[in-house]
Amino acid sequence: MVESGVANRRTNRRGQATRESMLDAALTALASGDPGAVSGKRIAGDVGVTWGAVKYQFGDVDGLWAAVLRHTAERRGDLPAGSVPTATLHERVATIIDNMWDGLDSADSRAIETLRAAMPRDRDEFERLFPRTAAEFASWGDAWLATCTRAFAGLGVDPERVAEVAAFIPGAMRGITSERHLGSYNDLDLARRGLTNAIAHYLRAEG
Repeated sequence: MVESGVANRRTNRRGQATRESMLDAALTALASGDPGAVSGKRIAGDVGVTWGAVKYQFGDVDGLWAAVLRHTAERRGDLPAGSVPTATLHERVATIIDNMWDGLDSADSRAIETLRAAMPRDRDEFERLFPRTAAEFASWGDAWLATCTRAFAGLGVDPERVAEVAAFIPGAMRGITSERHLGSYNDLDLARRGLTNAIAHYLRAEG
């Protein structure tokens, strides 16, 4: 019984290591920006296993991409947006903007953008063809709103305005990040400062 238990633990460790290798290979391939990277068979080839081995770990390609998204979320952890109770509203907004500025330039973020670009644009079709991946993306939206709500807790900020800000910050920051990658002539530090000031002013305003 003891020997059997040890063997099972070793098998489980090997299986987990194989799973981690597949996820890391998927992220590396996706981070390249190559649309062809969104292929379960390519990931299998990069790891040196069969497509059947990938299916054994994740069920299907939808399960693979959902697991990739969970893997990046676990590595990222919670965004420490304005977690200091004594921070001012402006400081909390700046923390969110600065963290997103850094995060959107990471390899994981580039991988996620490649995956997003390959998914169906129509939401109904996306949810029909990739239900687990779509659900994972949807959960990110809920988690992000919760993060922003916590960030401004105790300041008496209108929750509807927090929801509005949470909705547009990711797109706005992706635009600024895109400018960085394209070699913009604009002063992007100035752009981030302007965005921070605008958000803080909006959240502080009454009515």
